Amino acid sequence: MTTLRSRDVPSRAVSALAASGISPLLARLFAARGLQAPAELDLSFKALLPPDTLTGAREAAELLADAIEAGAHMVIVADYDCDGATACAVGVRALRAFGADVHYLVPDRMTLGYGLTPAMVDIVAKLEPEVLITVDNGIASVEGVAAARSYGMTTVITDHHLPGETLPNADVIVNPNRPGCGFQSKSLAGVGVMFYVMLALRAELRGRGALKAGHEPNLADLLDLVALGTVADVVKLDHNNRILVSQGLQRIRAGRMQPGIRALFAVAKRETARATTFDLGFALGPRLNAAGRISDMALGIECLLADEAGEAMRLAHKLEELNRERRGIENEMQEAAHLALDDIRVDESVAITLFEPDWHPGIIGLVAGRIREKYHRPAFAFARGQNGELKGSGRSIPGLHLRDALETVARQMPGLVLRFGGHAMAAGLTIHEENLPAFRAAFEAVAASELSPADLERRIDTDGPLNAAEITLESARQIEQEVWGQGFPPPVFNNVFHVENQRILKERHLKLQLSLGGIRFDAIRFNYAGQVPSIIHAAYRLDINEYKGLSSIQLMLEHLEDARD
Repeated sequence: MTTLRSRDVPSRAVSALAASGISPLLARLFAARGLQAPAELDLSFKALLPPDTLTGAREAAELLADAIEAGAHMVIVADYDCDGATACAVGVRALRAFGADVHYLVPDRMTLGYGLTPAMVDIVAKLEPEVLITVDNGIASVEGVAAARSYGMTTVITDHHLPGETLPNADVIVNPNRPGCGFQSKSLAGVGVMFYVMLALRAELRGRGALKAGHEPNLADLLDLVALGTVADVVKLDHNNRILVSQGLQRIRAGRMQPGIRALFAVAKRETARATTFDLGFALGPRLNAAGRISDMALGIECLLADEAGEAMRLAHKLEELNRERRGIENEMQEAAHLALDDIRVDESVAITLFEPDWHPGIIGLVAGRIREKYHRPAFAFARGQNGELKGSGRSIPGLHLRDALETVARQMPGLVLRFGGHAMAAGLTIHEENLPAFRAAFEAVAASELSPADLERRIDTDGPLNAAEITLESARQIEQEVWGQGFPPPVFNNVFHVENQRILKERHLKLQLSLGGIRFDAIRFNYAGQVPSIIHAAYRLDINEYKGLSSIQLMLEHLEDARD
């Protein structure tokens, strides 16, 4: 069952925000998302939290500045997702602009797994670096850092994942979620952490007189990468993250972006002049992630590092091919997952744990996400790894912190979980294959203890109804220009409409003409091939339909139900 719930809209906050000059519609939307004062509308670069408030950033800057002055060789070890790729590209581009000798490596997802493992350090050691830097990983790499130190490497950890009980013995750790860090934004993505370290490094080099006045690298030119990684990693868009994303989008819309970003927009058939967070999260992000899921993320990083447009486009086309392949594999795995669920009473379960022997380890997270979306249950999907191990990737629902749930399972059943890590809504783990039934039971028990019956009901939070005069292109364009995402969700409205016309497109999608207050609107519900009654209650987003150079308003239906009673 799906219920619609209107967000609370504090009238005092609406008035305060409207007084700043924004439209009444945006004031209402922002107030419903917790904004209270005009200062929170300031998304300028100068409103960013200062780098020296991020614990470890200054120490990392001093260490890296010393390394640059000494001509030390550096190697960045990146994660194999979009956040890791963009963080790596930010680090490589900035460090090279500062005169550093830097290369990068990405672990092979299939053979080495996630993070700075001792096996990965052995590979890094072949490049003989004096300094090893991690991006978007490392906070749990106790053994990996120990291995790096045994090789004599200086280690700098930049990460944003939640730490375990023991921190690695690195020379410097920069992570807003490490104990004792007072940085006000705990939601920085890995790319955001690396960007902050580079800001601190520039300040350090400037203080040493190592940068020529008027010729300093403009780190703001990297904000397109920061925006992409931040949105794609689905971190909470608090004020600081919204500044980073807004600044990146502004530069993309103005045509100021890396050649690789421009090429990814081109292969995705998206317009840079109208770039949105939706484009970053659902068009560019998956194409980069495809490299890390089924091939080598070095391909994605090279695309982001390309300085020549032709080379960037060549690499972007390869990423496009990999993304098509990824979609095909994912569709096959989803079909297998749904077949497996035919034998399970999902309504009698609190959590879902699935495994198929031939599933691709790089795609299981996507399958878990689809299962979570369809059944509104926390879900884990497992694939075979090496040496009799299973690798699992999970997605959660509000009410269950997935990483904490895994920690509880590991504590209650020592030895069951070999490795784990992640966030509230997404996490991964490794177990022995013979322990899958024990994990399934343990995870079900922990989820059942944390989730209430109300948590297991699908709920759509909306921004209430619009009157017909508000459903306009102007409203849609106002919304399109703003930054929306995790923790700052895009607006969804709900109204009762009369259905004037309906037809099925391509045997899959429902195309409708709806009326409200005597005005007719085009609407579409994707992946819904059924007929609907003459009066419906619908939750919808405002969308702009472009056709033959003409723009028109279109309602994207998220949910509909009979409203004849």
